[in-house]
Amino acid sequence: MPKLKIRTYGEEVLRKKAKVIKSYDEKLHELVDSMFKVMYESSGVGLAAPQVGVSRKLIVVDTTEPGEKFALANPKIIWKNDQYETMKEGCLSIPGVEGDVPRATKIKIKGNDPRTGKEIVIEAEDFLARVFQHEIDHLEGVLFVDRLRDYDKATIRRALEEMAAA
Repeated sequence: MPKLKIRTYGEEVLRKKAKVIKSYDEKLHELVDSMFKVMYESSGVGLAAPQVGVSRKLIVVDTTEPGEKFALANPKIIWKNDQYETMKEGCLSIPGVEGDVPRATKIKIKGNDPRTGKEIVIEAEDFLARVFQHEIDHLEGVLFVDRLRDYDKATIRRALEEMAAA
């Protein structure tokens, strides 16, 4: 598999809805391994396939907490609590830009193990829930900057325009 690179704001793949994964083959296993490698090299805690130019519903997450390393194909949030917390977020695809994003504090996700295709259900809360929500947004073509308040969007508009023009 060719070396993957992080795609940045302005690249079309980040705004497309990713395609459902139907085949759990060796190519998918290699993609998972490569995505973890790129994520670690970039000091990230989560990465979605569109962020490396692959329009497939696949995410990897590792918050460095024990038991919080995941690879999920076709992840979908099936439940959110109604308690939200606003925290600062950044993104490997939008370097140098941060903003306050409200996210549910507890969620339940359904997806598939990309190595076996077996269905997995995960309950997550706090930071892990935030990371999952952020990465699953990527699969729908949604970036964290889309979830900012209008005032906050205005403060980063120039940085985004410069990034998109590069």
